[in-house]
Amino acid sequence: MLNELKEEVYHANLDLADYGLVLFTFGNVSGFDHGKGWIVIKPSGMDYRRMKPRDMVVVDLEGNVVEGRLRPSTDTPTHLELYKAFPEIGGIAHSHSTYATAWAQAGKNIPILGTTHADHFSQPVPCTAVMTPEVVDGDYERETGRTIVSTFNDINYLHVPGVLVRNHGPFTWGKDPKEAVYNSVILEELTRMACITLAINPETTMNRALIRKHYERKHGKDAYYGQ
Repeated sequence: MLNELKEEVYHANLDLADYGLVLFTFGNVSGFDHGKGWIVIKPSGMDYRRMKPRDMVVVDLEGNVVEGRLRPSTDTPTHLELYKAFPEIGGIAHSHSTYATAWAQAGKNIPILGTTHADHFSQPVPCTAVMTPEVVDGDYERETGRTIVSTFNDINYLHVPGVLVRNHGPFTWGKDPKEAVYNSVILEELTRMACITLAINPETTMNRALIRKHYERKHGKDAYYGQ
């Protein structure tokens, strides 16, 4: 099972590059084995073109390396905090995709302006608060995870499977690594659409009934989208 998860995480990381969400060594994807409590994640600073499934690093929920000859991603503590706080997720993706990262740098939530957003996220995608110098100078990557978690105190992380970390970039999650990357692709596209929409009409809004209809027809108890 662990080798299967390594393969899954490896291919999910390659998908980040194939979808144009990362450059060079940017970004990372992880997967969680709920049975063993182990996380498989991309090695730190490794070029996607050079990676192999065997290079994926296995860590426990405290960040201790269980298996692997390379150092895990520097963002590993952030992933760990999310897995601890969001028990129903099995994969996390972090990219530096252009539009979502620009929105994170601007420190703005992504508003729901159309059905593309409402089909996948039930609310605006939140941007985290500014991290204080004390937090940044402390256990930075772990505090990044805690900042994300605190952003979701009043937001259902299953209905909004992504976040913008202020001045940094997007993190998304899902039931497995593949779905986490899928949500990264969707987040980048709806962010791009939002930029264009607001450039055309800064006063654009969307009514709650239409938002609810589009989200619930795919994700509600009476969902009817698809086969």
